[in-house]
Amino acid sequence: MFLVNHEPWSLLDRFHQQLGNLSYSDSDSYYSNTSTGHWHPAVDIKEEKDHFLIIADVPGVNPTDIEIMMEKGVLTIKGERHSQMEDDNKTYKRVERTHGTFYRRFSLPDTADSERIEAKGNNGILEVIIPKHEKVQPRKIEVKS
Repeated sequence: MFLVNHEPWSLLDRFHQQLGNLSYSDSDSYYSNTSTGHWHPAVDIKEEKDHFLIIADVPGVNPTDIEIMMEKGVLTIKGERHSQMEDDNKTYKRVERTHGTFYRRFSLPDTADSERIEAKGNNGILEVIIPKHEKVQPRKIEVKS
């Protein structure tokens, strides 16, 4: 008699993951999707009085493997989480932690100051701070006759 570990949902899980991977592309097109790549980190976007804050969960991603670019009002965050399976010679029974590249794009409002964007990574959390332009005071324009 043979004992076989049967997980009825594993086939559906693999199908769901492969289907999700098909919906993303690594296109660098300006009008591409907001999230592409092999996986996409969860992101929170917060607006404060003087800045916007993007908080991304990127556990296992080295900050040196993250690239942040700003072009034409679009903030792009790219990165890569390396697989640990390549380092081990063991046979895995289950793999749920995703690896590979991620690619997120965010359209920023006109109030964002793209020249002063800062980013920091700590304990698997990436924070991108996007300052707002200082408010321009309204000015009365004299009508000449």
